[in-house]
Amino acid sequence: MRLGFGQCQRSNPRAKATGWALSCAVMVLPAVLTSPMCARDLNEPVRETTELTAVSSRDAAWPVRNSTDQAGLQPPPNPVLPGADPHAMVYQGKVWLYPTWSDGPLDRFYAFSSTNLVHWQRHGPVLRLNDVRWVAEDGAPRHYAWAPCVLEYEGRWYFYYSVGPQNPTPSRIGVAVGDRPEGPFQDIGRPLITGGNDFEAIDPMVFVDPLTGQIYLYAGGSAGAKLCVFELGPNPTQILREIPVETPPYFTEGAFLHYWQGRYYLSYSHGSFRHASYSVHYVTAQSPLGPWTYRGAILTSDATRKGPGHHSFIQDPPTGQWWVVYHRWERQSGDGPYRGHRWICMDRVEYDADGLIRPIRMTSGPAISARSGSRGGRSESN
Repeated sequence: MRLGFGQCQRSNPRAKATGWALSCAVMVLPAVLTSPMCARDLNEPVRETTELTAVSSRDAAWPVRNSTDQAGLQPPPNPVLPGADPHAMVYQGKVWLYPTWSDGPLDRFYAFSSTNLVHWQRHGPVLRLNDVRWVAEDGAPRHYAWAPCVLEYEGRWYFYYSVGPQNPTPSRIGVAVGDRPEGPFQDIGRPLITGGNDFEAIDPMVFVDPLTGQIYLYAGGSAGAKLCVFELGPNPTQILREIPVETPPYFTEGAFLHYWQGRYYLSYSHGSFRHASYSVHYVTAQSPLGPWTYRGAILTSDATRKGPGHHSFIQDPPTGQWWVVYHRWERQSGDGPYRGHRWICMDRVEYDADGLIRPIRMTSGPAISARSGSRGGRSESN
């Protein structure tokens, strides 16, 4: 799952998840990536580990720090990678990212790891849709690998992912299991959730309640803009029941839940992903199921950095500092629609004296006009 795993683990002996994050996120990929740092020969073996370097002339100025250093994570030279819909977690001194990503067909997922937020290792593919038998059984002419999230639970890794689009057949959420954060992951042989009835089965996010140890899966959005929550069993590949919840104000997609100092924070994306309206809003509650109190927008477009969203949160173990990991359009103007590439970025999260999240200030490294990158995100045919 996503952020806050370590906090949940320490605060509740019953919580069985380990690592440093107890939450999941979701994303969406489009066409082909063309990046000098990411382009690879697609005929290479399935298992690979590729070193990537954040595309910034500031690399030499950023010391290589392990995330377990007392200094903690240092601000990265945004953007850190091409891609979209990043699910992030911290595990054993590394930051792990699971985005919507494509440097070829939009039918596979990769993982990325780093100890310093500058140099990244690409692992995978961790899962290919061609290896999942049930994906093609709906007879739809095309399928896209979108917005994954990961849960580490009782020594195993659970990889939740979206299979889109919603039409002509319903979108679906699958889950695959592995023994390491870098995979490979083996699908369980059936979809976990199938969309329908105004519910689009996308953007899974898994959260382990630090107070009870109960596991919840949050999903949905976009066309139906409906949030659904499911209770998972002790085996996180099984759904016990759907739990009725209120869809929060301005919800579009990409729900993410984290817990901090006795309060649950449900954040999510609002607006059209190709427009300046795309942004992150949040609500709070005294339980992981609401009722929600709307708190406003915390991540919005500025003059040239547009459509920030589809995010996750992580907490740095040594310092307790929270970070938001999200995608955005770089060097854009106007309200959209934007074309080209989205980029993954990380920025600090601050809370005020009342425990509310302050508006997040986006940061940047040097100009990226010479870079090319992922078209991470939904296919433009979607």
